[in-house]
Amino acid sequence: MKQLLKPTRRSFVAAALAAASLPMLAACGSAPASAKGNFRIRKTEAQWRRELTRGQFQILREAGTERAFSHPLNKEKRKGVYSCAGCSNRLYSSAHKYESGTGWPAFYKAIDSGAVGTSVDYKIGYPRTEVHCADCGGHLGHIFGDGPKPTGKRHCINGLAMDFTPA
Repeated sequence: MKQLLKPTRRSFVAAALAAASLPMLAACGSAPASAKGNFRIRKTEAQWRRELTRGQFQILREAGTERAFSHPLNKEKRKGVYSCAGCSNRLYSSAHKYESGTGWPAFYKAIDSGAVGTSVDYKIGYPRTEVHCADCGGHLGHIFGDGPKPTGKRHCINGLAMDFTPA
């Protein structure tokens, strides 16, 4: 006859810790979240699909996330400017890029105060600050409060959401 496992305090604590850690594993994204707003650049879904690659569309228009350590811009070290892959809006400067170790390009601030916008998403069960292009509303990634000085912010950005122009 099978013996039923008796729940113990240790198994309960282990299960609770495992469940609590699941949102942390989703560091830079998950399900769709889209910025709401009246953006300067507006296109239909069909137009976006024609102009973007499948991966760019999934990230910029459906708030997807690329796999960590998968995009070459994560390792980009040259001086230059990172622009929105959807509309060419200048987003980030290489002067503000740093190695976060998370697997996505990270910046401690945008190139200027009007380059990006933010909204709150609850897609993984708790509030996160979503960052999007201020011109077209394309989803870029998320902002976290564990970045370096002087801002203490980490703009965790999908490489597919950006184009890089060397200086």
